[in-house]
Amino acid sequence: MDGDVINDWLDSWLPEDAELIAARARAAEVGVPCVDPTTGSLLRLLAATGGAKAVVELGTGAGVSALWLLRGMREDGVLTTVDPETEHQRLARQSLLEAGYGTGRVRLIAGRALEVLPRLSDSAYDLVFCDALAQENSDYLTAAVRLLRPGGLVVFAGALGAGRVADPSARDADTVALRELAKAVREHEQLTPALLPVGAGLLAAVLS
Repeated sequence: MDGDVINDWLDSWLPEDAELIAARARAAEVGVPCVDPTTGSLLRLLAATGGAKAVVELGTGAGVSALWLLRGMREDGVLTTVDPETEHQRLARQSLLEAGYGTGRVRLIAGRALEVLPRLSDSAYDLVFCDALAQENSDYLTAAVRLLRPGGLVVFAGALGAGRVADPSARDADTVALRELAKAVREHEQLTPALLPVGAGLLAAVLS
């Protein structure tokens, strides 16, 4: 069966509600990519399974993945989401407020991830979701190991690079960075990893 047919069926299996559809429309208006519904539902599952109370997201976009994460987190949980684009965060704030998530549940930080991460507390987070610059992923990984409590999860979006990571002839900078990230996560002594063919690919690992 055609892969696109399967993906369409998976996305329709758990339809998004009005708040997610509106957030996705805002993302489309400004041309910012966002996770597909199947990936979003997996993010929600991971947050719920870990009873996540404190989560960091790198790459706010228009708030699609933030909504999925918040729906899996504990009711008293706080999402810290980082993005250098103030317009993206304005759209995300609108999406989050429409869905009932105010400032008590979300901390929006405008800035580059590598400038913000050093300001966050060690061993204080349950999940770190990285959906920002592929070529900075190795630095995000280093930061995530510091930020996560034991048993916490680090998750990278787009880990398969639209299939390019499996193509030896693909040598663009982003694809090379994704291959290096996958190798680093696989070989990290403190991480138990899994590479999941969901959406554009999720690379997830638990910190021991």
